[in-house]
Amino acid sequence: MLYDTPAAWASAPEKHVLLFGMSGLGKTFVSNRLRESGNWFHYSVDYRIGTRYMGEHIVDNFKREAMQVPFLRDLLMSDSIYIGSNITLENLSPVSTYLGKPGNPALGGVPIDEYRLRQAQFRRAEIAALQDTAHFIDRAKALYGYPHFVCDSGGSICEWVDAEDPEDPLLRDLSAVTLLVWIKGDAAHTEELIRRFDRDPKPMAYQPEFLDRVWATYLAENGVAPEAVDPDAFIRWTYAQALAHRQPRYAAMAQNWGVTVEADDIARMRDAADFEALIAHALGNRSPNA
Repeated sequence: MLYDTPAAWASAPEKHVLLFGMSGLGKTFVSNRLRESGNWFHYSVDYRIGTRYMGEHIVDNFKREAMQVPFLRDLLMSDSIYIGSNITLENLSPVSTYLGKPGNPALGGVPIDEYRLRQAQFRRAEIAALQDTAHFIDRAKALYGYPHFVCDSGGSICEWVDAEDPEDPLLRDLSAVTLLVWIKGDAAHTEELIRRFDRDPKPMAYQPEFLDRVWATYLAENGVAPEAVDPDAFIRWTYAQALAHRQPRYAAMAQNWGVTVEADDIARMRDAADFEALIAHALGNRSPNA
């Protein structure tokens, strides 16, 4: 690991971390607190995905919808209007809107074949954005003079890696330049995430094998054709299974490649000094054989 003891972490003149875990447990909260300190550069993987790797897909989708409206179609065809995506660190919804939800188009769903295509696009984009981490560490220091760096990763990072493989290329590259930090929730956090998702179901990225399994199971259990699936009902039904699917994958990443901090401790964090103390504690608790 980049820092293998509390002393190595405390004395490091440059601290680089990558936060991972389920969305809603504090990755962006921590990143914002660190950025506010003035010494940490905040690299948002989702922002990089939306601006660098999926921007054209997102805008083309906007244009495709606009082309169905005669008034807007005429303006687009005459170059009288411009359609763009206003992605910011605070508003990443264009990415999830493009990803969509599978099911009945009349209910806002995306046909399953198109949905799988968008999932594959997102997978490639997220891997590429994660691979850019080392570049942004160098860029943040060279351009802006930031000594410290936090990578705010997406919840789906665990879907694209094999944490049990000591030669996993993505984890190998990331752990060479950052300390991987799992923000771990407990059963109460999981219940709250499920309640929150049920109120406002949002698009997610899934491992292809997982998506194929839950899609086939949902169709069979509900006796419904793919084009008749209620997209919100499907992703609500899938969410708890996705949490259970990801939990051991996150745990393996932390065990073999990084450290674990508790979500409750993160919620009590006030500033960069608190965060640095949490990481030192996590390193001290790490098994020497891990």
